[in-house]
Amino acid sequence: MTQVIGHERQRRFLARKPAQSLLFVGPEGVGRRTVARWFAYGLNCERGFPPCGACASCRLQHHPDLFEVAPRTLTKTGQTARRPQIHLDQIAPRAGSEEESLLEWLATAPRHRAKVGVVDSAHLLGEPAGNALLKMLEEPPAHAYLILIAPSREAVLPTLASRSLTVGFGPLPEDELRRLTGDEAALRYSEGAVGRLKAALADPAGLAEAASAAEAWIQALAGEPSELLAQTEVLRRLAEGPFDPWVFVARALEVWPPAARRQALEALLEAREALEAYVAADLVYTRLALTLRRLYAELRSGSTVSR
Repeated sequence: MTQVIGHERQRRFLARKPAQSLLFVGPEGVGRRTVARWFAYGLNCERGFPPCGACASCRLQHHPDLFEVAPRTLTKTGQTARRPQIHLDQIAPRAGSEEESLLEWLATAPRHRAKVGVVDSAHLLGEPAGNALLKMLEEPPAHAYLILIAPSREAVLPTLASRSLTVGFGPLPEDELRRLTGDEAALRYSEGAVGRLKAALADPAGLAEAASAAEAWIQALAGEPSELLAQTEVLRRLAEGPFDPWVFVARALEVWPPAARRQALEALLEAREALEAYVAADLVYTRLALTLRRLYAELRSGSTVSR
């Protein structure tokens, strides 16, 4: 059973079993998945909530009454999917499909007390898959619980969000994360997300590489466009790994004057949203780099940052 850090208020609420259909929303890495697993173990614990960690059910490393669905990242031919998605055959049975679907699994009796299906990244449900979930959300079997995990309520299909009880999760206070470590670099990178903290602690060299690359990118704002774009490609490559160098870029912008900092952070946010919408990455990163280069040039010249 996975240890949960923080989120005491949410766990007290969930221990009351408030609904069979739940929507966990919040930033990546703050612990939504961990709490979903904690909820599943609590429902099946011989002593109830909080899960004791000692009974036969709690000692199971892979619980038979927990089923997790995540977006497919590979195509049928083994290529990296341009847009990861949760497909219909992952949710409902389809002829020719070799894997058990979520609804098939939920329809059978639990080994212990209750079955819990977790749909990770529910905002990536295709419409057919989302529609297949509706009947389960409206009329779930008595033994079945369904948890959708997404960045926000608005990101999920409205028909699913309206039939689920939303539970919000936010970044954890630093004092709670300090229970895990005193590593200042890892704590700064985490920004309240325990998942990011654990990744940083597991690979300090990778974290240092991302921080160094971000510093070089900031310095390249004063150089030639070709130099900046080359360094942008380095950050793009690193961002595909466990550490996001743009977190360090955003932190470096804290020393900029308020108006320039606001525009630069807006550009970073727009770039992130464009990438999530699958706009061509080359275009997104080039535009971001040149936008921040322009803002930096205006700062150096002493001119007023334009809107």
